[in-house]
Amino acid sequence: MQQPRAAVVALAIAASAYLGSFTLVVEGQGGATEAPAGFDNQTNGFLSPADFAAAQTTFEERDDIAKGLGPVYNAQSCAECHQNPVTGAGSQISELRAGHNDANGNFVDAPGGSLINDRATNADIQERVPGAEDVRTFRMTTNAHGDGFVEAINSNTLVALANAQPGQSGGAIAGQFIQVPVSEASGAVRGGRFGWKNQHASLLSFSADAYLNEIGITNRFNLVENTSMGRFVGFGSGFDPVPDNQPCTSIPNTTCGEDKDDDITAFANFMRSTKVPPRDTALAATADAVAGSNLFDTIGCNICHTRSITTAAAGTVINGGAFTVPAALGNKIIHPFSDFLLHDIGTGDGIVQNGGQSTKNKLRTQPLWGVRTHPRHMHDGESLTFTLSILRHAGEATNVINAFRSLSATQRNQIIVFLQSL
Repeated sequence: MQQPRAAVVALAIAASAYLGSFTLVVEGQGGATEAPAGFDNQTNGFLSPADFAAAQTTFEERDDIAKGLGPVYNAQSCAECHQNPVTGAGSQISELRAGHNDANGNFVDAPGGSLINDRATNADIQERVPGAEDVRTFRMTTNAHGDGFVEAINSNTLVALANAQPGQSGGAIAGQFIQVPVSEASGAVRGGRFGWKNQHASLLSFSADAYLNEIGITNRFNLVENTSMGRFVGFGSGFDPVPDNQPCTSIPNTTCGEDKDDDITAFANFMRSTKVPPRDTALAATADAVAGSNLFDTIGCNICHTRSITTAAAGTVINGGAFTVPAALGNKIIHPFSDFLLHDIGTGDGIVQNGGQSTKNKLRTQPLWGVRTHPRHMHDGESLTFTLSILRHAGEATNVINAFRSLSATQRNQIIVFLQSL
């Protein structure tokens, strides 16, 4: 039942007042500094300029069949999807996922997995959605700029955000924190934060998954080629000429599959070196954007779209012991406008990845930094304006959206101007 306007606004203002100490979550020691921002193809300091340029070249490299491309795939390079406005950011490219629910209501992947690849190296193995797989969604490419800082967030910070949200929202909002496997640390798990379903916790895990699933390159963490709707199309099938047992050229006694040069490490290090998305500072300074920023907090948007988080201190060991937060990424203040938690806001796509059945109708809070570079919004790209994106929220966000509806047309437009500055 929709609450009266006065009650909705009162609840939102109370939530905003309660929220104060949680808009900045500090993990590191005193003296935290702002993370460098910019769409300038320059390193944040994690890699030297020369090493960053080399990693970017690898990220942009187009793979072909001789390198192991496919046989089913979506793109020929990481930059094919992560390239707006510069390498490593987002794009208009989407992927397709599908499956069905069993008699008990549990999600079941389509044959071979929920990812339905759009491309194939041979027309005979082109994938398509079978009629029986009636849970279907598009997934937009996510921005990867600043993800090194996201990786450096202590998981306890995400837990703290989740624990605070029911009290901030009158019990309406409760982000779900999940732990997922870390590919580079056998048996280790960590708080998920990457992907629409928080299916990855480290950038190396994320890179390895994408290299196999988006480009079709097997690697040291994924040595088995994807199928075509359950049909084997790997080496020996006649569709894939590249063996999956090749040794790594730079890692002794390790099998790297088709990724013999260990490109996944270069991908991860490139993302770790990117700067955070910058604001449109001129627009952000306008009276409308400032007013919209205040209203964004007043109605409770920042309960999930957390403004500021400080990364773990330099020297903190993460990813199951496989990575140590360096000075370039440690104790840095970032403004992602996300809590990196899973929420049910009425737009869930019904797909399960790593988090179990309880997550099928939940999605990671979209980080809003850099959102002005995205013409297609929400997880599926179906919302084409900021207003439509906001009004599409429901579920846990119902009270916040009712508060947005209760604003004047001028106030609603001020929030839009604020979002256009991000």
